[in-house]
Amino acid sequence: MQLELNVNGQRQPVDAEPDTPLLYVLRNDLALNGPKYGCGLGECGSCTVLMNGRPTRSCVVPVKAAVGRAVTTLEGLGTPASPGLVQQAFIDAQAAQCGYCINGMVMTAHALIERQPHATHDDIRNALHHNLCRCGTHLEIVEAVALAAQRARAGAAT
Repeated sequence: MQLELNVNGQRQPVDAEPDTPLLYVLRNDLALNGPKYGCGLGECGSCTVLMNGRPTRSCVVPVKAAVGRAVTTLEGLGTPASPGLVQQAFIDAQAAQCGYCINGMVMTAHALIERQPHATHDDIRNALHHNLCRCGTHLEIVEAVALAAQRARAGAAT
C-alpha cells in the first residue's frame, strides 16, 4: 500500500503494509539509521523518534499512525558537519560509549528542552527514566542534557 509520510520535513512516499512498524520503514525503506532496533517492545528507547514533537517508540507504532504527522529522526536534528544543539552537547560531554542508546537519549532530551528549557537535573533524570543504557554512561548523559539546556537558554537570551 502506498503511504505518504512527513519525515524530517520532507514528504516521503513509501510502499508498506499499514501495520508495519514505523521503525522498519524508517530504517529499511528510507535508510534512516538513527533509530535502532533494541527490544522490539517499546521498553528500551533505542528506536525513539519524535512524532509531532513527542518522543515515540517507533518499534511499536504502526506506520499508518505516522501518516499526517511530522516524524523527526536523529538525522533530522543535525548533520555530522553541523550537529544539533543536543547532539553537540553529547559530543562535547563525551556522553556516548557504545552509542546504542544515544538515539533515544538525544531524541528524548531534544523534546524535553523544547518544552522545558529550564529543566533541572531531576527533570532530566525523570524524562530519561525509561531510556535504557547498558554501558553505564547515565551520569555523562544527564550532564550532556544539562549542557544542552544551558546552551538553549543562553541562545534564547541573545
